[in-house]
Amino acid sequence: MQLEQQEDHAQFKLKNASASIKERRRRGLTWYPVTITQEDIGFGGKVVLELERPAHRQDLHLFQVGAAAALFSNAPGYSGPDRPVVSGVVTRVRRNKLLLATTKEALPDWVLDGSSLNGSTPNGSTLGIDLTFDEVSYREMNQALSAVMAAHGNRLAELRDVLLGARQATFREPQADDLYYPSALNDSQLAAVRHVVTAQDVAIIHGPPGTGKTTTLVQAILETIRRERRVLVCAPSNTAVDLLTEKLAERGVNVIRMGNPSRVSDLLLKHTLDAGVMAHPSYAKMHAMRQTAEQHRDTASELAKEGVRNFGFEGRQHRQQLREEARTLRQAADDLERFMTEDVLESVQVITCTLVGASHRHMRHLSFETVFIDEAAQALEPGCWIPIAKGQRIVLAGDHHQLPPTVKSEQAAREGLRETLFEKCIQRQPNTARMLTTQYRMHEQIMGFSSEKFYGGQLVPHPSVRYAGLEAYDLRFAPDLPVEFIDTAGCGYQEVAIPESRSTANPEEAHLLLERLAQLLAPYDAAEHDERQHTPLSIGVIAPYRAQINYLKDAIEDSEVLNCLLLQRRLSVGTVDSFQGQERDIIAITLTRSNPQGEIGFLSDIRRMNVGMTRARRKLLLVGDSSTLCMHPFFGELLAYVKGVGGYRTALEMVKQG
Repeated sequence: MQLEQQEDHAQFKLKNASASIKERRRRGLTWYPVTITQEDIGFGGKVVLELERPAHRQDLHLFQVGAAAALFSNAPGYSGPDRPVVSGVVTRVRRNKLLLATTKEALPDWVLDGSSLNGSTPNGSTLGIDLTFDEVSYREMNQALSAVMAAHGNRLAELRDVLLGARQATFREPQADDLYYPSALNDSQLAAVRHVVTAQDVAIIHGPPGTGKTTTLVQAILETIRRERRVLVCAPSNTAVDLLTEKLAERGVNVIRMGNPSRVSDLLLKHTLDAGVMAHPSYAKMHAMRQTAEQHRDTASELAKEGVRNFGFEGRQHRQQLREEARTLRQAADDLERFMTEDVLESVQVITCTLVGASHRHMRHLSFETVFIDEAAQALEPGCWIPIAKGQRIVLAGDHHQLPPTVKSEQAAREGLRETLFEKCIQRQPNTARMLTTQYRMHEQIMGFSSEKFYGGQLVPHPSVRYAGLEAYDLRFAPDLPVEFIDTAGCGYQEVAIPESRSTANPEEAHLLLERLAQLLAPYDAAEHDERQHTPLSIGVIAPYRAQINYLKDAIEDSEVLNCLLLQRRLSVGTVDSFQGQERDIIAITLTRSNPQGEIGFLSDIRRMNVGMTRARRKLLLVGDSSTLCMHPFFGELLAYVKGVGGYRTALEMVKQG
């Protein structure tokens, strides 16, 4: 963890040193402009600032209580990496306002010049606030690890031993009435839900691509809250937390989303903690207290401005009394808000949050009979222990044959940080897992290789997708191959290294892939399909290297057919990571590597290939150099499979046909 923290910090500094304010704001790392609406003296005589951004600015952001942040000025002479800042910690976030407890006993002149108290508006301010490096997540993960290592004779110690394989997981005998809610789940999904209901320690839902993991998990949560008063549902990413919150809300569950949702929707906003507090019967009283406190503070400030201080003792006493009343009212309002927050959280059935969000100050005193962790195979183990420490029973969901967690330090990855708690548990205690086996996404030939290679040949295509290739979408695509590999061996399409970015491109291979894609799409008339109310065809182009992606994007602009689809957002280009959790009718992958040494770099991470290939619904198109790729046994097996289903072609053959 220390290695990862050091590397993460170094990359954060490098990445943000050159980023513009607009880019940092887009990433949710900056509020700009802001104005100072209040200045108080806090603990240790340090200045506490209330900052406000324009009310119309609703950019999503990552500011939260406990986050480190720094006030800066964008005025001439104060820009650049060495600009002065006022550092501090965020102690409150409320829509367009936040409190920053600074490390200063007095504000420097540049702050006062940038935004005068009670005078300027955010639009006229040159001040902004940046999130600085996320020490909070690392602090919480380290504290969680310390607690787990020190646990002895309690439930956390028992769960640790079960998850790490030192103690057998236990399950109660299934009962006829275990499942209550009606559902359209298939047999393997129902088996997984029953498995969750009967687990006394740990249960794992193993969901390969397209098998309905989220649907199954939501059903398992519904069955659990029938028996338990309140459960905790977590995931490492905000996107996954948002999706689960929406799905649960759609099923009528009383759910609260802790933290800031990453996507804006009326349904999600309705289920945030802020919305719950605003709907509380005591909210109007608290709001009135805060308004009165503001009025008292403003009156005291106005009296000071008008020179009332010259009116002697009575004037000073009046101002002091107003300020004291304002402080008392603010304190009473804060106490009432704490009560309302606790009341809201006590009444909900499900609380959703990120892994680190489980350490939120409003949740520190809460415990749960069951904790659910989605995307557990993509989560760093130290992060998982934060919510696990709050539970009596743990349910993990994910797929360890898809993308692993992002680890920025290669040394930390080699020393074990990339191995997840999900993997450890499923390997050491296979009886804790139930795999979903019916997939609803891919043509059977697209599914076939991944099923054999990663899932023991157990995946079965649902009848609705078994033969659903491009010709099932439109007969004008017939005849077509659901899986097609174009082999560039012998063509001399050599990769090109880009030393500045440590990336790789293969322009000729990229050109061949786009040429084949344009040829493939020739029968497709988007406008006509729209008129016939077909679901628009979606296409994803994947490359393993950023340099190859950049080349593809430039080349697509030169293709009228492909560029039109790109502008219509029916075609997208990116890395495997950017397509995780998504699907497209057509997936086209350029494997890029072609060299005499047979070096394939991180293509050797076969889980990435599994994710890339299983994004395709109707057509999987692969282009690569077999003489380089097949130095790795995985690609030799893939090529043999493609030949077995009749999808192998050579680039030379394609050129001759053209």
